[in-house]
Amino acid sequence: MAEFYKNLYDKLKDYSETDSYPFHMPGHKRNTDLLGVSFPFDIDITEIDGFDNLHSAEGILKNAADKARKVFHSEHSYMLINGSTCGILAAIRSVTEYGDDIIIARNCHKSVYNGCLLNNLNMHFIYPPQDDKSGVSGSIAIDNVREAIENCMTAKAVVITSPTYEGVISDIKSIADIAHSYGIPLIVDNAHGAHQIFFGLNEGEPIQGGADIVISSLHKTLPSLTQTAVAHVNGNLVDSRRFERELSIFETSSPSYILMSSIDTCFDFLENSGKLFEEYRKNLHKFSESIKYLKHLTVLCHGSDDISEHKFYSFDTGKIVICTSGTNLSGVELMKLLRDKYGLELEMAYPFYAVAMTSVCDKREGFVRLSKALIEIDESILFSGNTVPVLPIPKPEKSGLSLAKASDKNLIVNDDKISRGYIFAYPPGIPIVIPGEIIDDEILMYIEVLKASGVNVIR
Repeated sequence: MAEFYKNLYDKLKDYSETDSYPFHMPGHKRNTDLLGVSFPFDIDITEIDGFDNLHSAEGILKNAADKARKVFHSEHSYMLINGSTCGILAAIRSVTEYGDDIIIARNCHKSVYNGCLLNNLNMHFIYPPQDDKSGVSGSIAIDNVREAIENCMTAKAVVITSPTYEGVISDIKSIADIAHSYGIPLIVDNAHGAHQIFFGLNEGEPIQGGADIVISSLHKTLPSLTQTAVAHVNGNLVDSRRFERELSIFETSSPSYILMSSIDTCFDFLENSGKLFEEYRKNLHKFSESIKYLKHLTVLCHGSDDISEHKFYSFDTGKIVICTSGTNLSGVELMKLLRDKYGLELEMAYPFYAVAMTSVCDKREGFVRLSKALIEIDESILFSGNTVPVLPIPKPEKSGLSLAKASDKNLIVNDDKISRGYIFAYPPGIPIVIPGEIIDDEILMYIEVLKASGVNVIR
């Protein structure tokens, strides 16, 4: 009888302790005597007998996918070891044909645009509102989704991001209901929301909300190694077999067993994580209470700040978005101050806010350190009284060239204001300008403000 293993990591570790010699890839051959043990070379293998195949799983990797379906309550689940990006590319390709129409939220990640580029799709945008108080993009409006579909009845899919990088959640159920009433599938880039169902963020949770394809980065908010993610396919508007075929194109044919074992172990963690998420919620609540009396800084949906003051359907309080609008500090300067003086490294910063990402693995000590630092900084900064964001998010005008045509370097374009590539701030990787859009004075000013404040702008 075959030996039963609870998870992939245990099986890999047991195998590493046998005297089997690896006449197979990878080239390091698990030679820890030569290479040392700084990296887990001893458990890095390829698809040898008994370890299954990610693209045709029947054994232990199938068991891992079964765990994902169970813990996330999905119909079909797939491990992703090329990050959420490969899942997004596969999702778009699985519901569209070359030259189709597609509706996407303008604040989607660049991978969504790359998926549209590969299939030469005609993109029709939904623009999320800009939140007046914080300057971040708000939740996607239901009426805007309906209007976009009615203006483009040939659209093959709707694609939105929820939660956003800053933690803003949209009403997925209502959006899915609208899309489905027209027979259109909804794809949700849930890269920052793998934790939602476990954290208790049921409002806007995409799988239960009826989204047809959901792509979640495990490594962003759950204990899993970098570039690990999971994709879920539900309902009857998407052919799961076609999704699998497309995924096999974008996901490597030589998947890392170390990364896959991390995913599998994460699923085990989630099966027994109730008390840990409860403790996480308590830590966030205590943090929120401790910064309730900040005078100058504002932490979105924490402390004295209430969600009713914003253009948010719901909000992930695991994201600590610290707004500096109206103070003598930019978000980038705040991030640097927290790093240099307090030893706290944040996730990202924009001119008027900085983002601290938290997870179920954070310790109480970290929240205490952050709250004390913010209180101390709040007492020392100057405040102008102006809380209105001074950096409106631009809406670039289209030139008439498609994304694919504008990206063609062999195409001669006489108008030098038409962008031939992407311009985006990283993080978060949302394009300010995409190929085919016009770079006008407003765009140039926006980019200059970002660069002047220390934001990393890539083109």
